[in-house]
Amino acid sequence: MVWAPNAGPFRGAEMNCAYMVMGVSGCGKSTVGAAFADRIGAVFLDGDDYHPQQNVDHMAAGHALTDEMRWPWLDRLAAEVIVRQRDETVVFACSALKRSYRMHLRDRIPRLEVVYLEADRDLIAKRLGARHDHFMPASLLDSQFATLEAPETCFARIDIGQPVTKIIDQLERLV
Repeated sequence: MVWAPNAGPFRGAEMNCAYMVMGVSGCGKSTVGAAFADRIGAVFLDGDDYHPQQNVDHMAAGHALTDEMRWPWLDRLAAEVIVRQRDETVVFACSALKRSYRMHLRDRIPRLEVVYLEADRDLIAKRLGARHDHFMPASLLDSQFATLEAPETCFARIDIGQPVTKIIDQLERLV
């Protein structure tokens, strides 16, 4: 399903599209986002790179972020997407678990399409247990699913229980 075009002062055909790959931690946002960007010739941005160090430290200590901690991060990420979007298509990874976070980004980023990586808790737990190079601990998995408000409509809703190449093939057919 495709959302209706954005409205607002900076919306228009002169802007390239931005694809937000969203979902809970461990669903493959960065992996899928980078592969999708590569396939369609877009730039890839990882939302994790735009967290202030305070947020990273907070999550690494096993604490979920509050809404107040998320807004500046979302604003910083949106600003970078907009700058890049002027010259090229952008694919970015961002958890955007709540509808309010997605609307916040949608209000700022022209031509934003949402790719939702749908995941089963057991698969995510297995992935997080095998991941050792990320600040987000597996102990926050339950808070991720508790916070998640699955998008009602989106550009693509993808089941992650399949190879990345199949996921990218599905996305490419939609572009």
